[in-house]
Amino acid sequence: SSGINAEYGGWVVVFIIGVLSGLVAGVVEIGAKWLIDIREGYCGEGWFLDKEACCWSNSTIIAQDYCSNWIRWSDMITSSDNNALRYTINYFAYICIGTSFAMLTVIFVMDIAPYASGSGIPEVKTILSGFIIRGYLGLSTLMTKSVGLVLCVASGLSLGKEGPMVHVACCIGNVFVRLFPKFTKNEARKREVLSAAAAAGVSVAFGAPLGGVLFSLEEVSYYFPHKTLWRSFFCAMVASVVLQSLNPYSTGQSALFYIEYDYAWHFFELIPFVILGCVGGILGAFFIKCNIYWCIKRKTSKLGRHPFVEVAVVALVTGLISFVNPFTRKSTSALIKELFSVCEWEDNSDLCDFSFTEKYVVNGTTQASNIAWGAPNARLKRAIWELVMAAVVKSVITVFTFGLKVPAGLFIPSLAVGGCIGRVMGELVQYITYLNRESSFLQGICPDMSVCTLTGLYAMVGAAAVLSGVTRMTVSLVVIMFELTGGITYIVPIMVAVMTAKWVGDFITPNGIYDAHITINGYPYLEGKERFMHTSVCQDVCKMKQVKELTTICSSTATVHDLERLLESTTYNGFPIVADDQYRIVVGYVSRTDLTRALKCARDKHIDLVSASRVYFSDGLMRSNAGGGPISVALGKFVNHDPICIEPKTPLAHTIDMFTKLGLSQVLITHRGKLKGIITRKDVLRHIDYLKTSSNGQNFF
Repeated sequence: SSGINAEYGGWVVVFIIGVLSGLVAGVVEIGAKWLIDIREGYCGEGWFLDKEACCWSNSTIIAQDYCSNWIRWSDMITSSDNNALRYTINYFAYICIGTSFAMLTVIFVMDIAPYASGSGIPEVKTILSGFIIRGYLGLSTLMTKSVGLVLCVASGLSLGKEGPMVHVACCIGNVFVRLFPKFTKNEARKREVLSAAAAAGVSVAFGAPLGGVLFSLEEVSYYFPHKTLWRSFFCAMVASVVLQSLNPYSTGQSALFYIEYDYAWHFFELIPFVILGCVGGILGAFFIKCNIYWCIKRKTSKLGRHPFVEVAVVALVTGLISFVNPFTRKSTSALIKELFSVCEWEDNSDLCDFSFTEKYVVNGTTQASNIAWGAPNARLKRAIWELVMAAVVKSVITVFTFGLKVPAGLFIPSLAVGGCIGRVMGELVQYITYLNRESSFLQGICPDMSVCTLTGLYAMVGAAAVLSGVTRMTVSLVVIMFELTGGITYIVPIMVAVMTAKWVGDFITPNGIYDAHITINGYPYLEGKERFMHTSVCQDVCKMKQVKELTTICSSTATVHDLERLLESTTYNGFPIVADDQYRIVVGYVSRTDLTRALKCARDKHIDLVSASRVYFSDGLMRSNAGGGPISVALGKFVNHDPICIEPKTPLAHTIDMFTKLGLSQVLITHRGKLKGIITRKDVLRHIDYLKTSSNGQNFF
């Protein structure tokens, strides 16, 4: 019966996580969408309406992203017809409002929850590997990051909310898992729940439940058994259903960038797709190098030591540069949606300014599709150069933005940069096909010449290539892309570009952006996907310290005073418990947190407990002293009586497998029960770094 209840408890907790993740994501999306439009003006019919809702009326005329109900800041301040004055007012309002949002965010983060800054994915990966970062998944972090995401996205900074949604979902999981004691008392089970929460985070970020499950499996989780797979699938499904019921994108779809075309692609297009993959891999590797260099430089620079000033400067510069380019002025999500779309004859966008004014006719037959194409006119040529500049600006600005003390994701900026590059490539290929439209080769494979090359497809492929080059995601990214757009027809082109980008990126830099940030932050993360090929044994790692140097607790002589002094004089995260000080026979292990909580609880509940009171590490709580001395305390329920122990000659490769698959923080080295040393994750990482930098390679296979 208890087993059945425990099993139901696991499904209940992931259901709660899914529901709350969907609700939070919907509120964040709706709030950010409204504040983004506030930078440009407000709705005359209701200040609480965003631009799309304000203009959603048959009585208003929408032209060039503007309608009569929408009041720009220049309309409110002046009635002059001077275009230069109006442009200046809108420019000033755009910069001031965006910078104010960014400054408000950094104030919240620094004063309430510093852990709410950044993407959160590197830290979530580290936590799921078994390392505990106290407070990183707390309630204050959850609230601050949720509010900060709304303000950050609205500020116009080159960042996204999709990556941080993984952190937000894991915070929800960590907060509500406390309602179920079986998960609270078992770190391994808690990590399984957090893996499901990570899947829900990606599910609501992109509207991609399957991609979320694969992302959790491929990118963040250490251990992913079948039970966790099903629970992750269920959690992602619930989160996606809740999000779609809120309809935050006003499309009736859960997909963020849903496309409405599914024309076939052609074999000859694999060449530009591979080129886009190479560009994505090179650009991604270059971005990683530049961002890591700046993050290291930030720690010693004057600007980096003042987060408030740094965020204000970056937001101000971003606003100054972004407003002058129509593609960087709009929100990044709106830009990507426009890049992924194709031109129809009714479109008045600069990207659809072709020379034809009617459907193209081949051999007396009118084209069957509504896709516009032809020779580029002046507006399209200008738009192509603006796309190139947008890609350059967003690439450079994102280098300085990712790592600020604000919630900042990298998915959306990477997709935007890749989308700009891909759209330019698509326009180029389309123009080449237009020039050769009479060739027998093209007419043989493209009966409908207008859909021979789809510029939106090239934007999708380019976006996936750059994101793969930055993060080194593969399978999960392909699934996310087709769920993100609904373009299942274009899986193969995306696969080709993603795989090419990963190969090229790995050739230049070995790690993706998240692993690189784990390294520079010094997190004790062991890569579980790489095989350790060295003949080192455990005693090589700990150097077999003298037994007298090890800090232990003697179960036969320990008093309350001894334990309290031990906690004050050391910073270790845990202590081995030995039977006596002479032979050091291991009888258990207690973590610093449990020992601190146990002593505080005993002091609070029993006023007759004194410093000279004996401490026993057996079951029970209090003992009376038969000899009339001070009362004793038993802390057995806080002790791990069967800690993981290994022999000194155990191969280090086996020990690393134990760390990665069991999520251990440390293992005890014993010989015939006697304590000989302790190995932690950091010890293993330091030894691996030593082996990499050492010139002596004689021990390698």
